[in-house]
Amino acid sequence: METKVLTAHVPRPLADKVDEIATRLERSRGWVVKQALSAWVDQEEERRRLTLEALADVDNGHVVDHQAVEAWASSLDRDKPLQPPL
Repeated sequence: METKVLTAHVPRPLADKVDEIATRLERSRGWVVKQALSAWVDQEEERRRLTLEALADVDNGHVVDHQAVEAWASSLDRDKPLQPPL
């Protein structure tokens, strides 16, 4: 796989933690950074997918009435709370 070098300035405490993790896992600093960056990119892609899915739901009228949500939330401290609105 072709690679590309990325450079980033990070606070020293964060860099020290990365070094500690690398030592504990017996891996290189670069390996730890690559794992962390891959996980973050995956998370951001999933967040974008979910956001686009939610916006499509709104465009299609799949929404929950605000008053219904408020009533449900207000009932949560009761012995028999309301069912979540759909």
